[in-house]
Amino acid sequence: MTIAIGFEGSANKLGVGIVRDGEVLSNCRATYITPPGEGFLPRDTAHHHQAHILDVLAKALSDANVKPGDIDVICYTKGPGIAAPLVSVAVVARTLAQLWNKPIVGVNHCIGHIEMGRLITGADNPTVLYVSGGNTQIIAYNERRYRIFGETIDIAVGNCLDRFARALKLSNDPSPGYNIEQMAKKGKRYLCLPYAVKGMDVSFSGLLSFIEERVDTLLTEGGYTKEDLCFSLQETVFAMLVETTERAMAHCGSNEVLLVGGVGCNERLQEMMHIMAEERGAKLYATDERFCIDNGAMIAHAGLEMFRSGQVTKFEDTICTQRFRTDEVEVTWRT
Repeated sequence: MTIAIGFEGSANKLGVGIVRDGEVLSNCRATYITPPGEGFLPRDTAHHHQAHILDVLAKALSDANVKPGDIDVICYTKGPGIAAPLVSVAVVARTLAQLWNKPIVGVNHCIGHIEMGRLITGADNPTVLYVSGGNTQIIAYNERRYRIFGETIDIAVGNCLDRFARALKLSNDPSPGYNIEQMAKKGKRYLCLPYAVKGMDVSFSGLLSFIEERVDTLLTEGGYTKEDLCFSLQETVFAMLVETTERAMAHCGSNEVLLVGGVGCNERLQEMMHIMAEERGAKLYATDERFCIDNGAMIAHAGLEMFRSGQVTKFEDTICTQRFRTDEVEVTWRT
């Protein structure tokens, strides 16, 4: 049996998880939450992670009922992500690797999501829609790489939702995207918004600017409610994602689609993707917030897969990088 501990801190979620041969032993998390209407700054997010990392680590070890000596490999998020929080957590992982005399593995954040999704759902070789605050990609495995078939050409879908939540001054607790989802369930009147699909890629910045610039007028003079606007935004951006995902499935001849990333636990997106998959005779795989939202267990699991296949990061190479493409990683653990 092999035990891995994973450290995640690429954005405002701090996570430490412990995995043993595909079994999640613990998955602890602390989230940096800002006041309504405000985003999270890199420096402040890093300070949050530094203040909470030891407590989260202690809880993860306690929940898993393991000691440092039981751990075989330490895994950390190398990127992509926000530099300051990434580095603040990587420093802890590097320090523990030295203190505990353990090998260390730098993990691609996106691949952490994919491998955790495959583990939890049992999906074999799915077309993957990876949607989060910082990433939007349509991915499929081929020739020892996770190939990107389509992606956002500007901002991520999660960023689009978060920024609109700020425009409406919605709470960031537990997350702005979750609060938009709850309000959208009560929306009744649809506002036609710009729909920007460009081949296999999507664009959200123009749509966001369109609705941000008109939000006050729409609420005061247009007869729309905040719930209507949340509903309209969700329906539009999710339709764009379903369209491009279906096109990738057709290209790959895939009969499985896997939703991963923080936005992937949105029930409306899951519903729309399920309808599309069912019409194609395919199957949708999705998880809940425990594993969709950034967490340490996904880094531990992906790192363990890498470690078993012979990948170990040299200590002098245990750096972080904000731009770390999914298709840069050689997938040595899949045949």
